Amino acid sequence: MDIIKTIPEIRSILRKHRRADETIGFVPTMGYFHEGHLSLMDIAREKSDILVISIFVNPTQFGPDEDLERYPRDLEHDARLAEERGVDYIFHPDVDEMYSPNFSTYVKNLELSNLLCGATRDNHFRGVTTIVSKLFNIINPDLAVFGQKDHQQAIIIKRMVEDLNFPVEIVLGDIIREADGLAKSSRNTYLNGREREQAPIIYQALKEAKKMVEEGERSAGKVKKYIRDKIDSVELSEIEYVEIVEDTMLGSVDKISRGNFAAVAVWFGDTRLIDNIILL
Repeated sequence: MDIIKTIPEIRSILRKHRRADETIGFVPTMGYFHEGHLSLMDIAREKSDILVISIFVNPTQFGPDEDLERYPRDLEHDARLAEERGVDYIFHPDVDEMYSPNFSTYVKNLELSNLLCGATRDNHFRGVTTIVSKLFNIINPDLAVFGQKDHQQAIIIKRMVEDLNFPVEIVLGDIIREADGLAKSSRNTYLNGREREQAPIIYQALKEAKKMVEEGERSAGKVKKYIRDKIDSVELSEIEYVEIVEDTMLGSVDKISRGNFAAVAVWFGDTRLIDNIILL
């Protein structure tokens, strides 16, 4: 496994693999790997001849008061886990490699980027779609794997790929959870002891909401209220949003039908956690 720092070098290397008619799988990450990241690598490894991952903490998707500087980083740890997973190349550029001093061109979906997480995180998804489009242009993968935990992000990336005709297949990997149900996230390390004890209430509420729907409840209002009340039952939680939406344009629904999912964002202290579940 090699760690590549520059765009010209990774392009040159992958050009040779394409000439050999080898398929390229890609997993874009911000590093600090947990089992969720590794599961995405496993999917890409199975589906491709050459596996490339990127490790890049992308500054354009962080707001001015968000956690860019304290976002966890550990390249040595990540490289060891990636090699064990069969990764061929890690693309690990510096910020200056990805964004020139005069950078001023962005990619943004106008319909989906201001909903759910985008309603309070100004330009977050503009940063996501911009960096992913840049990485797609650099790596030119045959397929790219994203996690279901960031369901809105995955839907936006799929829309971008379709709208801008990127020749890449988007594959989704399941949410990987801790034993108590909390969705794996690099930000879980920010939680203190009491917050960590209470955070699993998110998945408990989502799982019980799904059971309600499976048993016949179709009122989105009633299901959202149940989720809110359940999460509010723990003292340290502060709900940012609870929504039930359809899975194409993220429109809110009144009556739950197939493909609809519940999405939540909840604060525990200074830590913002997201999760979601397909209801039907």
